[in-house]
Amino acid sequence: MPQACVGSHELHYEIHGDATGLPLLLIVGLGGSSRGWHALQVPEFSAARRTLTYDHRGVGASQDPGGAFSIADLADDTARLLDSIGIERTHVLGAFMGGMVAQELALRHPARVARIVLVGTYARADAKRRMLLEKWKAMVGHGLPLAVIAQERMLWTLSDETLEQTDLIHPMMQGFLRDAIPMPDDVFVRQCDACIRHDASERLASLAHSALVVCGQEDLLTPPRLHRALAAALPEAQLVTIPGAAHLVMAEATKRFNQTVLHFLEA
Repeated sequence: MPQACVGSHELHYEIHGDATGLPLLLIVGLGGSSRGWHALQVPEFSAARRTLTYDHRGVGASQDPGGAFSIADLADDTARLLDSIGIERTHVLGAFMGGMVAQELALRHPARVARIVLVGTYARADAKRRMLLEKWKAMVGHGLPLAVIAQERMLWTLSDETLEQTDLIHPMMQGFLRDAIPMPDDVFVRQCDACIRHDASERLASLAHSALVVCGQEDLLTPPRLHRALAAALPEAQLVTIPGAAHLVMAEATKRFNQTVLHFLEA
């Protein structure tokens, strides 16, 4: 199990594929682990370019140095990970919290980032997002059953059409109950706090990177208006809205999502 030292702690990472050219770094979102990329994205992405996945501090096999952290701290972890494994420059794709980390990585370490893909994320949390994240913190803090937490996530991240498909929802629920949240409750709470505090809205204009902003048209967690604002704040951004998909656009519209990303990286 590969581990990389990033200062006071170690992060678990994996490199998939052996294609030449710039690699692609996948940054997972709130409450998730790098396993979330393995079934639907890694096989196709790694056939085109080396694909790097990793777990944030305190997630899975990655160590938790303790204490509060910011999105900027997670971005610095990522830069040190690239240093540790000898990757000078990479394309970066981040979803939700991972998209916030990708923004900070490009802002704080611009030479390390080639092209950037931002999925289901925002430049700054509005009042509704802040209230929702505070609610999720409270749900975990009060020790609610995992089934209740799973239902809450599905309601905010899946489209109405997907929720009607019981043959899909049932195994998703069983998988969530089996694997649970891949981190201690306090790490999830600290991730929520970092997402609440994230604000890159006034700094994104300084980025010269080509950016792709991907939005599910039915996204409730990060609705299209937040993606439009994010794309407008970036000097070199294009916005792609995928119909019939919600926040988990990479799962609900996998083929189109993967093709859109690869086309952008190869353009």
